Amino acid sequence: MLKKEILLIFIAVLALSGCSSKSDYILLQTEQNLSKENVKVSARSIEYLILPQDRLLVSLYRDPEQGSEHRGSLGQEMNGKGTLVNAKGYIPLPLIGNIKVAGLTQTQAANKITKHFKKYLNTPSVYLEVINKRLLVLGEVRSPGVVPIDKEKMTLFEALAYVGDFTDSAVKDSVIIVSNSKSGMEMRTVDMTNFDTMNYASLMLRPNDIVYVKPNGWKEFKVTSSDVLSPLDPILKLAGAFVTFKYLTD
Repeated sequence: MLKKEILLIFIAVLALSGCSSKSDYILLQTEQNLSKENVKVSARSIEYLILPQDRLLVSLYRDPEQGSEHRGSLGQEMNGKGTLVNAKGYIPLPLIGNIKVAGLTQTQAANKITKHFKKYLNTPSVYLEVINKRLLVLGEVRSPGVVPIDKEKMTLFEALAYVGDFTDSAVKDSVIIVSNSKSGMEMRTVDMTNFDTMNYASLMLRPNDIVYVKPNGWKEFKVTSSDVLSPLDPILKLAGAFVTFKYLTD
């Protein structure tokens, strides 16, 4: 009889663990209907716009007539960590002072700085690169974390390869990608199991994107049921020991 009571308690606890429609285990839950076409990603939208707190590598090339080529550090770049864009979107540079670069592409910022240097130098040329571009990959991958981007864009396949691919508990047909846009945060899903529904644009990732791979139902069930049952562990173990003792003595 006691065995049945323990079994009933166990079933009741598991039922309680799954009674809520919203899971505390899965991230980025939404009531919106996310479709594979929720966000259109174009080559233009992927071009990175400089943000406050970015670090920039800025190098100046002088006119050869003014002496040997100079590829020197400007401003804070002398420490090798790049020039920090301040909270207002400006960077300090010699000769031209503070100049606003936030909201510009790397090419636009380089052209703007070059234009200012022309007031002081003959045919200057400026090279500029954002050196802290990255995105995040979270969830059911083997090594979740920050993925550095050393180019203008990255594909979802490249990001997943960097973090060691999916775990066995991954939901592969609904990988969530969160991106920032002028209108705010946007979400889309990508089915990595169906080649016919894939398109190049949906696989493109931008700096600061978040990729989240959800756990399957069995992984969520194991974790959530374990959390619910853990406070009852001593009771269940004691009850189990009592049942065993009763069985041996009967």
